[in-house]
Amino acid sequence: QVQLVESGGGLVQAGGSLRLSCAASGRTFSAIAMGWFRRAPGKEREFVAAISWSGGSTYYADSVKGRFTLFRDNAKNTVYLQMNSLKPEDTAVYYCAAAWRQYTIVGPTTTEADFGSWGQGTQVTVSS
Repeated sequence: QVQLVESGGGLVQAGGSLRLSCAASGRTFSAIAMGWFRRAPGKEREFVAAISWSGGSTYYADSVKGRFTLFRDNAKNTVYLQMNSLKPEDTAVYYCAAAWRQYTIVGPTTTEADFGSWGQGTQVTVSS
């Protein structure tokens, strides 16, 4: 199991930026793909972005592509989600997740089922 702790959420105006962080402990972080998901009020949890174990490959939901950037620092066991040009529809609880298996490939087939450890979530609210 991987223990995950998110931080960096908050309230921001539309067009603003936030950076979420997810600190991991437990398993070999550098061998684990990481992802971010979000749940908006009244909606199902949805995929936001994922990054390979090395950081060399990333995949984004269409709704955030070009605005969000996911990167990781394996020396610090931390993954970051830089969110720019935020919109009110980005308002949600954001969850960090670690893949079940080492060296999981991320891409168009990535789903919640690929991730076995989850953080507690951090609230992001974007005002119009």
